[in-house]
Amino acid sequence: MIDDTLLTSSWPATRIGEALEILAQKNGLSRTAAEVPLPPENIRARMATASEDGYQATNRWLEAVANCLNLEVEPVEAFYPEAETLVQNAAPALIGLPLANPTDTPRFLALLKGTQRSISLITPDGSLQRVQPEAIRTAICSPLEQSLAGPIDHLLEEAGIPEERNNKVRQALLKEHLNQVPIGSCWLVRLAPYANMWQQVRRAKLPRNMVSFLSIHLVQYLLFLASWVFVGRAVLNERFETGWLLGWALLLLTLIPLQLWQQWFQNKLSIESGGLLKKRLLYGALNLQPDEVKHQGAGNFLGQVMESEAVEMLALGGGFAALLALVELAIAVWVLSQGAAGIAHGVLLLLWVLFSVILSWLYYRRSRAWVKAHLRMTDDLVERMVGHRTRLAQESPETWHEMEDQFLAQYLEETTHRDKVGVYLNALVPRGWLILGLAGILYAYMTGGADPAALAITLGGILMASQALNSLVDGYSSIVDATLAWEQISPIYEAAKRAPGDTDLSSVFLIDDAEKQQRATPLMTARDLSFRFKPQGRPIFQRCNLNIYQGDRLLLEGPSGGGKSTFASLLVGLRKPESGLLLLHGLDQHSVGSQTWRRRVVAAPQFHENYVLTGTIAFNLLMGRNWPASPQDMQEAEQVCHELGLDEVISRMPSGMQQMVGEGGWQLSNGERSRIYIARALLQKAEMIILDESFAALDPINLRRSLACVLRRAPTLMVIAHP
Repeated sequence: MIDDTLLTSSWPATRIGEALEILAQKNGLSRTAAEVPLPPENIRARMATASEDGYQATNRWLEAVANCLNLEVEPVEAFYPEAETLVQNAAPALIGLPLANPTDTPRFLALLKGTQRSISLITPDGSLQRVQPEAIRTAICSPLEQSLAGPIDHLLEEAGIPEERNNKVRQALLKEHLNQVPIGSCWLVRLAPYANMWQQVRRAKLPRNMVSFLSIHLVQYLLFLASWVFVGRAVLNERFETGWLLGWALLLLTLIPLQLWQQWFQNKLSIESGGLLKKRLLYGALNLQPDEVKHQGAGNFLGQVMESEAVEMLALGGGFAALLALVELAIAVWVLSQGAAGIAHGVLLLLWVLFSVILSWLYYRRSRAWVKAHLRMTDDLVERMVGHRTRLAQESPETWHEMEDQFLAQYLEETTHRDKVGVYLNALVPRGWLILGLAGILYAYMTGGADPAALAITLGGILMASQALNSLVDGYSSIVDATLAWEQISPIYEAAKRAPGDTDLSSVFLIDDAEKQQRATPLMTARDLSFRFKPQGRPIFQRCNLNIYQGDRLLLEGPSGGGKSTFASLLVGLRKPESGLLLLHGLDQHSVGSQTWRRRVVAAPQFHENYVLTGTIAFNLLMGRNWPASPQDMQEAEQVCHELGLDEVISRMPSGMQQMVGEGGWQLSNGERSRIYIARALLQKAEMIILDESFAALDPINLRRSLACVLRRAPTLMVIAHP
C-alpha cells in the first residue's frame, strides 16, 4: 500500500514537466525562470494512461523540457534488490509510483535530496516533504511483494522459522525470487553535457575542494616552518631542551595526517575533473557533423585520442604542481623579507619568477613548432600504414620513404630547438636562483648588518624558494604540454557546446499529429532543393523536386560522384540544403527538431562510411533503441537476422547475440557486415529507410533474401544503387 503522505506529495503525469523544472531550480541545476507549459490536451490524454504509449509520451515530454532547461534526464531500469540503493542515491530524480488501479493516472515522486535517514520530496504546491526511504521503497515494491506474500508465508510456516527471524528470511526469499524483476519507471536528473562548463564545475564542488586542497597545503607548509623554528631557536640559543625536541616531533607527526588528507583531496579533484572533461569530449565527439570529420584521416583521429588523454594527465598533474609551487613561493617571499636583506630579497625572487615565466613562454613557442612537426610525421606514418598494401602495388620503391626523410629532418631540427630552451628552463631557473640568493647573503654578511638569526632565516628562505622553483618549472612544462594538446582537441570541446535542436516544447508532438491527420499527403517533400559543399563551389544538384508517399519503394540510380549519397544525407537531416524546402509530414526540420527527424528517417550509409563498433552483436543491431535491450527487442533482432540469413553466422559465434565483434572481435566478411548494417537500419523502427549501396557486396542468394526482408519490413524505402 502507498502511504497517504506519498500520495499527497506525488505529481500526476500531466504535470511532470513542471515537477522537473521546480526540481531543477531547487537543486541548483537550472536558473530558468520561464514556466513550463502543460502538454496539449491530446498529449495529456496519452500521458494520463498507464500504457506503453503513455510512457513514451511522458518520456518524450520530459526530454523536451530537459533540453529547454539544459538538463539531461536518463531513464534507468532498476531491479527489486536495488530498490533501497536507488531511493537513497538517485536524487535528484523522478520515480514512478505503482498504480492501485490500471485506469488511474500515473503519478511520480520528485526526489530532491536523499540520505540513508530521510528523503526530501518536492510536493505539487512547491513545498518540501521529508519521508523515510523505507516508505518509498515499500511503496514501489509492495505490489511485487504482495504477489508472493502467501506462498512465502506458507513456506516459512512449514519450515518452522522462528518468529524473530521471519522478516530476515522473508526478505532473502523475496530478493531471490524477484532478482531480475524491474521495479518501475525512474529518471535521473543531471546537467546536460552541453551545459555551461563553469556550472558543471560548481555542481561537482570542484572550487570548494580546490580551496580545501590549497588550505591544507598551506597549513602543512606553515607547520613545517614552525617545526624548523623550534629547532632553529634551540640551536641559536645553544640550548636543546627536551620540550623543544618534543614540540618539534609533535609538529612533524601532525604533518602525516595532513599529507594524507591533501593527497585525498588531490585524488578527488583529479577524478572528478577528469570525469567532467571526458564526458564533455565524448559528447563533443558524438556531436561532430559529418563534414567536420569526413576529410580527417586515421592518423589525425589517433592523434586527437592521444592528446585528449594527455590533457587530463598533464593539466591536472602540472596544474597541481604549479599551484602548490606558487603557494610555497609566496611563503618564501615573506620569509626572505624577514631575513638579512629584507624586502629586497623578496623583490629579487619575484623578478626571478618573472624571468622563469619568460623562459616558459619561449619554451611554449618552441614546443608548439615541435608538436606540429611531430603530428605531421605521426599522421603521415599512420596513413602510410593504413594504405600500405596500396602503396606496395602502386608506388615505386624509390619513393616509399621520400616524404618520411623530410618530416624526420624537420622533426629533429624542432626537437633540438625545443630541448635547448628546456635545458635553460630546467637548469638555469632553480640553480640561477641559488647563486643570486647566496650572493645576497654574502653581501649582507660582508656589510655586517645582519645577525646570525637573520642570516639563518634568509638561507632557509633561499632553499625554500629553490625547491618551489623546481616544482614550478616541472609544472610549467606540464602545463605547456597540456596547452599544446588542448589545441588539438579544442574542436571536439567546442562541438560539445551545441545544444540539441529539439528545444521548442510546442513542436514536440507536431510530427505525431501531422502523421495521423495527413495520411493522404506526402511523407516527405522536396521543393527546389539545391546543395553545394562550398559557397563558390560547383552545385551538386539544383532545383530538385520530389514527393515521397508512405509505402513508396524508390530506386535512385546514377553514376559515381553524381550526388546520390549527398542527396540521402539531406533527406536524413545530416546536411542542410543551400536553398529550397525539405518537409516531413508537411513540417520543416526546425519545427520537427533534428533528433525527431533522424528517428523518423534512417539511412544505412555506404560500406566505407558504416562501422561495426566494438561491442556485442546485439549492441550493434539495437544501438538505435533504448539500451539495455528488452527481451522483445532481442526477439525482434533475432527474427530480422533470421530473415537476412545472419542466424547461420550468429550460431557459429561462441556467445551468440552476446558475442563481441568489431575491432579485434569476431571476423565478419563484407557481405555479413552489409547485412548487419541493413538489420540495424530496419530495427530503428523509422518511417522511411534509405539503403545506400547496401546490396553491392551480397551474393545472389543473400541478395534475394535481404531484398525480400527489406521490402517486407521497411514502411517506406529508398534504395541507392549504380545503374
